[in-house]
Amino acid sequence: MLRVPSVTGVQNFGASPVGWDSHLSRILFLLLLFVVSAQGVTPNPDACLVSHSGNGSSISCQPPARLPHYFPADTVYLAVEFFNLTQLPANTLQGIPNLQELHLSSNQLEDLSAKFLLPVPQLKVLDLTRNALTRLPPGLFQVSAALHTLVLKENQLKVLEASWLHSLKALRHLDLSGNQLQTLPPGLLASFTDLLILDLGNNQLQTLRPDLLSGPLRLERLHLEGNRLQELGKGLLAHQPKLRYLFLNDNRLATVAAGAFRGLQKLDMLDLSNNLLTTVPEGLWMSLGKAAGNMKDGFDLSGNPWICDRKLDDLFEWLVANEDKMFFRNDTRCAGPKALKGQMLLVVARSP
Repeated sequence: MLRVPSVTGVQNFGASPVGWDSHLSRILFLLLLFVVSAQGVTPNPDACLVSHSGNGSSISCQPPARLPHYFPADTVYLAVEFFNLTQLPANTLQGIPNLQELHLSSNQLEDLSAKFLLPVPQLKVLDLTRNALTRLPPGLFQVSAALHTLVLKENQLKVLEASWLHSLKALRHLDLSGNQLQTLPPGLLASFTDLLILDLGNNQLQTLRPDLLSGPLRLERLHLEGNRLQELGKGLLAHQPKLRYLFLNDNRLATVAAGAFRGLQKLDMLDLSNNLLTTVPEGLWMSLGKAAGNMKDGFDLSGNPWICDRKLDDLFEWLVANEDKMFFRNDTRCAGPKALKGQMLLVVARSP
């Protein structure tokens, strides 16, 4: 028989067991609501959802629910979202020492107390998406050695200090996308040897330090799209042999160093679309392998003003060998010379 967790109060979105994908957990929660409703339980729109399992209590609060004055001591999952909160008291998490996931997205938080996370040393996931944070207090993560996912997406961060994050030795996923970062400090990622996913997309970065990624040794996914990068140097990716997904689209890239992709033998996807690339150095593509059998999820070179002359011979050869993995072929065209302007790059590559 299917065992349904006990439920008090109902909200539009629900809680998930620790470590479950958030989208999947919300779908499962909607199914739970359906079952509960079928059993005659009347939803209470003024209450947060509280579900119980063997792992502990999971709580999800969204308007019009009223925030409780305290949470069950065995709370392991807590979501307080869409309330437009600008501040949270330093003792908000007092009394729930087993908390492992905390979701505070879509509020208007402007600041956090340095003591905010002290009561929850077992926290593994912290989601602060879509708030108004301009800084993080020094010492915020001083007891957060277990944290493996930190999402600061779509805040108002203009600067970062490496010291803010240095305590996060177990971090595997760091999302800083959608902020206003123009530069990154030295040593930002120095202690993140287990980092798998780094998202710096949709900021205002113009340059990247060559040693930015010298700390992480296992990076699999790197998002740099939507910035103002003009050059991709040869040293940036040198220490990332396990990189599988690389997003460089929607920048201002006009130059890619000859050795930029050297060693990326596990790359499954490369997006260089919507940049200012006219040519590339000899040998760039062959460093990915003549037939990039591992690039199973494809590549995108569209939206660049390619000059289709002999300098692209390497690229032409590589395109023909990998054309089945090429996205937006119709939008990948020559901007010159005049005789070839407007022709598809792949058509020119196939020409004798």
